[in-house]
Amino acid sequence: MSTKATEILDQQTIKTIKSTVPVLAEHGEAITTHFYKRMFENHPELKNIFNQTHQRAGDQPKALANTVYAAAQYIDQLEVILPRVKQIAEKHRSLNVKPEHYPIVGEYLLKAIKEVLGDAATDDIMEAWGKAYGVIADAFIGVEKELYEEAELKKGGWTGYRLFDVVDKVKESDEITSFYLEPKDGKALADYKPGQYLTIRAEITGETYTHLRQYSLSDAPGKSYYRISVKKEQGLLDHPDGKVSSWLHDEVNPGDSIPVSAPAGDFCLDNHTERPLVLISGGVGLTPLMSMWKYAEKVQPDREVRFIHAARNGRVHAFKEEMEESKPGMAHLIYEKPEDQDRLKGLHTSEGYITLDWLKTVAPEDAEFYFCGPEGFMKAVYAMLNRWGISQDRIHYEFFGPQGKL
Repeated sequence: MSTKATEILDQQTIKTIKSTVPVLAEHGEAITTHFYKRMFENHPELKNIFNQTHQRAGDQPKALANTVYAAAQYIDQLEVILPRVKQIAEKHRSLNVKPEHYPIVGEYLLKAIKEVLGDAATDDIMEAWGKAYGVIADAFIGVEKELYEEAELKKGGWTGYRLFDVVDKVKESDEITSFYLEPKDGKALADYKPGQYLTIRAEITGETYTHLRQYSLSDAPGKSYYRISVKKEQGLLDHPDGKVSSWLHDEVNPGDSIPVSAPAGDFCLDNHTERPLVLISGGVGLTPLMSMWKYAEKVQPDREVRFIHAARNGRVHAFKEEMEESKPGMAHLIYEKPEDQDRLKGLHTSEGYITLDWLKTVAPEDAEFYFCGPEGFMKAVYAMLNRWGISQDRIHYEFFGPQGKL
């Protein structure tokens, strides 16, 4: 990527792009918010692809602003942001973003830069960003082409959406329900990496547009079904109930069929190391880690594993029986506000919140650490691991929704 960028972009263009980094730091979110507004006004059909809940909450404009900022900062060495490109490309492949979408995005992104910055967006700046966007778009299209081919050519693979039958629906806790899915066509089921997710296309009665949502696969690969475990998102203040999670919980039942895209995602377990494995989850963040744990148990039975899970109490803790039946010393459960029945059953091992001092008593320092959960939880865990001195190459995490910053 770096060589291609420097070969195509002249030094003056690179210099001009880099000069806009401070401006993007200040106005980036305003630009991307305006971009989405203008693009959806003129291409409402794209609402079938983009998560409108993330748009309203401001999460998607913020994530795009961070990506544009990083692209400008590293325009002469794009290999630095290649991991981020691959991560976004995985999401794009799961959403069926195609090459023909990129010119539309480029047109309205450039218009947004001009309209937000006004006279500060000189002809030279606009020309430079036009060239830079072309290079960046080509990088995404190239990576995504490989991902589409990989998804289609693997045994049981496919592109686009494939109908799956809901063969079982299991309530795992007061908030989380699992859905067991098998291909409606009866053909082979594509394998996946532990930690990956499915994209569900929800066609909800009364809704103008379809809604796409990603849900982690919560069981080990190699089964005759896919299992996703979905938390019903309850609305708070100005945030309404989750459209798709409510639809799944309230309206989708065994015997129904839903369109699904092939497994995707780069938050995957590395089973090529014998280092101890530490999984740390908060709330529904345990779903991808369940897949990792079950897979590690199967393919690395001698590997030392610690699964640390934080929940409010036992009623909202999904899969607690599975975790309790694991190897002695594997599961460490911490409940923020345990109830009397939790204390009677003695399921949890600690109360309150995860602290670094407590973490050190249950997790080996030389481990690979994987964590997932609400953003505040993840920031706290990330800060602890950094204070502990865990190297960055042994810290792995995933955001649910647009990529944020820890």
